[in-house]
Amino acid sequence: MTDTLFTSIREGERWFINQFGEDETFDATKRLIHLWDKEILLLYMNGLVDGEVLTTLMTEMQDRNELFTSESVENIDRAMVDYFPYHSLEVVKDEDQLAKVILSGLAVFVMKDGFTFALDVRSYPGRNPEEPDTEKVIRGSRDGFTENILTNTALIRRRLRTTDLRFEMHETSVKGKTDIAITFLKGAANEGHLNFVRERLDALETDGLTMTDKSLEEFLFKQGFHPMPFVRYTERADICAAHLLEGHIAIIVDTSPSVILVPVTLVHHLQHAEEYRQAPLIGTFIRMVRFAGTFLSLVMLPFWYLMSVEKQFVPEAIKYIGPNEWGEVPLFVQLMIADVGIEILRMAAIHTPTPLSTAMGLVAAIVIGQVAIDVGLFSSEVVLYVAVSAILTFAIPSFELSITTKVFRIFLLVSAALLGAPGFFIALAVIYYYLCSLKPMNVPYLWPFTPFFPKALLRVLIRFPMTIDDPRPFITKSPNRDRMS
Repeated sequence: MTDTLFTSIREGERWFINQFGEDETFDATKRLIHLWDKEILLLYMNGLVDGEVLTTLMTEMQDRNELFTSESVENIDRAMVDYFPYHSLEVVKDEDQLAKVILSGLAVFVMKDGFTFALDVRSYPGRNPEEPDTEKVIRGSRDGFTENILTNTALIRRRLRTTDLRFEMHETSVKGKTDIAITFLKGAANEGHLNFVRERLDALETDGLTMTDKSLEEFLFKQGFHPMPFVRYTERADICAAHLLEGHIAIIVDTSPSVILVPVTLVHHLQHAEEYRQAPLIGTFIRMVRFAGTFLSLVMLPFWYLMSVEKQFVPEAIKYIGPNEWGEVPLFVQLMIADVGIEILRMAAIHTPTPLSTAMGLVAAIVIGQVAIDVGLFSSEVVLYVAVSAILTFAIPSFELSITTKVFRIFLLVSAALLGAPGFFIALAVIYYYLCSLKPMNVPYLWPFTPFFPKALLRVLIRFPMTIDDPRPFITKSPNRDRMS
């Protein structure tokens, strides 16, 4: 037969032993079984297959013995494929494909004459879809992506019931064999952007993507030491579906609960689903407050320090700004200790078991903060402004952008401490120039501020009613910007 992979069952057994060793790994399972007095080799990875489903299928086949006698069926191998009572079955024709399907969790049957086929009876360990902790909404769906790529594609397909939705499967890494699905709407996504992602995936050379989507981001965009996030991560299927309708591309990595969205700009990291779960006016208000809070989280602390040490530039009406008692520790050192200390507390909260996190927060906020003021280490205004800056930073929807904002804030603070007012404004100009220079996937990172697009900027600042026709964003370069056609 042309579809025969091996010459015999024994050859298939030798191949399996050569690949996985003889009893070297307990989960690599091979069994010689008999169906209708026919010897068959069964190969699978224990823990990745649904044993109950596999047993039920073989039991049903065993009961159909009358169909598979030498008198009634001329070719027993082809009969197995034609009559096996299961919807997902494929013939395996080469050894690389065989290794892939076994490692992916399929059960493989090798017949007497070497004919080989696989059943998709995968049962990956994982959790049920639940609301992501980082993207919660007051009203809205409570399901989110999981570590199972099949579950994630189903969550998207459930929201976009269109034949234009595509899941283009790729396999990357030499040893890890990580499954990656490029997701897009045909006719909405730009072909140039799709080719960029495909070419970068094909050129990717690594032994494994253990950090899944984050590792993939660095390979796709050659991120290096750039602090800014070049992609948007989301764990919500509704956010992913909304971006697909706009012409964006989603990249789903198996074993990751986050989906990568490209291309994106700075404003995409500042948007949140809650804005679209409220009335347009309320959504606009929420968006404006978030934008203002993001800007203040960057400049408020270093600008307050500048006004505290450069009193000659402060108008008489606000001369009260600045600490009344400076203490023994320089103000710059106080701010650095407090700001970095907040970040340490954040990391400690992540690593602290949930029952103890509340107690840790109380100790940090009440005991340490108050005692530091009482002994003269910090002034009360330092604690106030550092705390407000931290709260403003936590209000940024994107965790990656919030950390970057803290890094830029420290850069502004150090510049103001070294060079005074000129240092602060020079550092601010350097940050702006750096952001203008970023063009991941040839998309301006500060769009629509730079280059300036008035209509697009209006739609960024204002959450328009959904009844108003909203074309696909210019930066997606969609071949069809009209969403209603």
